[in-house]
Amino acid sequence: MNDAPCPQIHLYCHCPRDDSAIHVERWRADLEPRAYSNTPIGLNFLVAGYTFTSGGVAIDASLPLKDAHIEVHGATLAYARSFELFGQSAKFDVVLPQAWLSGTAEFAGQPRERAVSGLADPRFRLSANFYGASALSIKDFQGYRQDLIVGGSVYVWAPWGQYDPSKLVNLGTNRWALKAEIGISKAIGSWTLEFVPGITTYADNTDFLDGHKRRQDPVYSVQLHAIYGFESGVWVALDGTYFTGGHTSVDGVQNDDRLSNSRAGLTVAIPIDRSSSIKVYGISGISTRTEATSLPWAPRGNTGGAAGTRTSAGRAIGLQICAFFCAALLV
Repeated sequence: MNDAPCPQIHLYCHCPRDDSAIHVERWRADLEPRAYSNTPIGLNFLVAGYTFTSGGVAIDASLPLKDAHIEVHGATLAYARSFELFGQSAKFDVVLPQAWLSGTAEFAGQPRERAVSGLADPRFRLSANFYGASALSIKDFQGYRQDLIVGGSVYVWAPWGQYDPSKLVNLGTNRWALKAEIGISKAIGSWTLEFVPGITTYADNTDFLDGHKRRQDPVYSVQLHAIYGFESGVWVALDGTYFTGGHTSVDGVQNDDRLSNSRAGLTVAIPIDRSSSIKVYGISGISTRTEATSLPWAPRGNTGGAAGTRTSAGRAIGLQICAFFCAALLV
């Protein structure tokens, strides 16, 4: 067993904000500071998280909902492991979310109300650094100092969460989704600047509202983060993201519902001891804008028509606790 103590390290394990059919896009274009940082190999991470979400950031902007008042409470359990891949550090993690959702909205001119709880879609991620993050043991990591890191990630969401095809609002999405992104992280003194572009693609939902087929084009996103690290191990991040695209069609009829959304956030991470840390974050929807002009699949008694432009805002706050252990200690 290595006698060197475990360093106070932050491995970013995404704490999902309770994925559901009405706000799945928020997962795909989330704010993730320090997703591309070096980590000693051979570590195991356990992550527990809680989130509260309300308003515009809680809903999928591509769905034609108006006057939405949605609240979501979520709990998350995740596991991650760091390892070596082609001489650089890499991570694999799996996230299991549980959610409690309630709220009201107007759909096709009719008020709707929904309360549901259960499992949301699990998420799997493989992230690897390509440059600037050599795979190091815990002992060797003591002398590491970041300069420029370039890496990439692949996310997969599996359609295994709660889903009722007769309802518009669900916790599961009934479709596979895949996100690919590139991350660039540059350290400048106590500051770290990050630029993360990504693209998310979706499989079809073949049972949307009792048998309709819903298709969505890719969503393109970019994240910017400015992170300041203190000598105590505390770090603070100012976060921003913009995402666009995501036209949808139902039964082959194209909707004019391109997304053009932005979010801003603040993240604070505080080490508790050498093997655990706590992270608190907040997200605000600056702009959530969707043009929707056609609802040919509206429920009986509604002719559809223009849903108009929806511009809204909202907020999300969360608490995440991360504990990591030297692999040797788990033997």
